[in-house]
Amino acid sequence: MSAPTYLVIGHITLDVVSGGYTIGGTATYSAVTAARLGWEPRVLTSCSPQGKQYLAKVLPADQFQCLPAGATTTFENVYVGGTRRQHIRAVAEMLRPADVPRQWLNSDIVHIGPVAEETDPELLQVFAGRCTLGVTPQGWLRTWDSEGAIRRRRWEPDAPSLSSIDAIVLSEEDVNGNADLIEYYAAHCPLTVVTKGYRGCTLHMRGDVLTLNARAAREVDPTGAGDVFSAAFFVRLHETGDPILAARFANVAGSFSVEQVGIAGIPSRPIVEAWLADHPDS
Repeated sequence: MSAPTYLVIGHITLDVVSGGYTIGGTATYSAVTAARLGWEPRVLTSCSPQGKQYLAKVLPADQFQCLPAGATTTFENVYVGGTRRQHIRAVAEMLRPADVPRQWLNSDIVHIGPVAEETDPELLQVFAGRCTLGVTPQGWLRTWDSEGAIRRRRWEPDAPSLSSIDAIVLSEEDVNGNADLIEYYAAHCPLTVVTKGYRGCTLHMRGDVLTLNARAAREVDPTGAGDVFSAAFFVRLHETGDPILAARFANVAGSFSVEQVGIAGIPSRPIVEAWLADHPDS
């Protein structure tokens, strides 16, 4: 029996580090998470040949489709007076409905995961009602100035667009703590999940609100933890139909991911399930 399929649409990224680059982005972290949970990942992205080489070290060639671009979306952290500011140095091509391979239209889960305003909102209508449709709107909630310095922006789609999404996952930081915006999403989307780092997450379920604590972790590298959480949540939601079980599962997956650098910390399903079995009241 073939594995269920998890399609993530968004840019992989190259993140500037000492001595070069490391691969990142929602597409990367979510796809690897899906694979480690026993699903078949599919990635629709855009990047340069260099970015494609990085991605090929993470996923088999038949699991990703790259639209050619002159550059791969690139981020750099700049420190000024001890304060971190994230800058965007390059952006790859826009991803549109026509770019989705026909054979991927029947994916079991579709995850729209922009990091730099690169996913056409029309993609929501392509997949609404035909799969479990998850959105991590981080890349629709940011913009940047002429020097690449990133700042927050509002993403406020109409009610029908939000209601077509099965679940939205975002962080407090994504909306700069804007409770009104979170309430707007929660009023129209069946499930809105707000992640809070080591403090766990809050579920908004058609008027019901529940906060779940995270597993205590020994943090080494928090990069990608939100993407790991999101993929684990969408997978377990599809499998069980229970958002509370899905959030508990995702909290644990995300917490393990921060205990090593990069994608190395993303846990397998047995690791997550063993911890949950040992901590049934968590």
